[in-house]
Amino acid sequence: MTQIDLYQRVSLACSKLLTNAYSTSFSSGIKTLSSRFHDPVYAIYGFVRLADEIVDTFHDHDKKVLFERFKKDTYWALEEKISLNPILESFQRVFHEYDMEQELVDAFLYSMELDLFETQYDEEGYKRYIYGSAEVVGLMCLHVFCQGDKSKYHALRSDACALGSAFQKINFLRDIKSDFDERGRVYFPGIDYLTMTEKDKKDIEADIQLDFDAGLRGINRLPQESKNGVLLAYLYYTRLFERIKQAPLVQIKEERVRVPDGEKLWIFIKMKCGLA
Repeated sequence: MTQIDLYQRVSLACSKLLTNAYSTSFSSGIKTLSSRFHDPVYAIYGFVRLADEIVDTFHDHDKKVLFERFKKDTYWALEEKISLNPILESFQRVFHEYDMEQELVDAFLYSMELDLFETQYDEEGYKRYIYGSAEVVGLMCLHVFCQGDKSKYHALRSDACALGSAFQKINFLRDIKSDFDERGRVYFPGIDYLTMTEKDKKDIEADIQLDFDAGLRGINRLPQESKNGVLLAYLYYTRLFERIKQAPLVQIKEERVRVPDGEKLWIFIKMKCGLA
């Protein structure tokens, strides 16, 4: 093993450690994928999680300065095909190995940067934010799942975007209280948090269902090696969505609706046994 091989192995280990620390659900989903996909998906998640943490949680630091540095480091890593940041090192390798489009990274970083100053969105801005913050992450993973088959990638692209959109909109509903209280954000266009109604909530849920339907169609067309991992995420989010729909608006605005760990484990077991 060469020294660069060792560095790349350590970098991937850092991405895996970050993923496991920040998301037990996502980690469980990765384990249901073919082993060939584990490291690339860890690398993608590590990259997007690090960016998200900068804009959402590093409150005691100048987040704008940190994010600008992270953005520059990302582009340097992609151009030079190496980085001293192990998370960026593992991501740039996957980016090049699977011949991803630069536009996916551009859109992602654009949406993350919006979280530093944008608090309300019109319809166009809302769609652009969701594309960059969620849909492109699914597209990065889709590149991995299709293993260089561009025709398959483009055939599944639209449905993959719909699934990412559904997941993100559910996150917006789940986190609507913290987004408004802690950051002053309301992502849904035309919605005033203080005067939001049950009808507003129902309209948002109907929009999410349309995305979910398209996303499930795409899951059913995925290669078998990647299908179970994405299906597990879909089942987790389906259960979360059901809980959100059952909760009145006043509850959504008072507490963060979640799926208990025991229920997540049961969903995982049922899927592994072919019962889901």
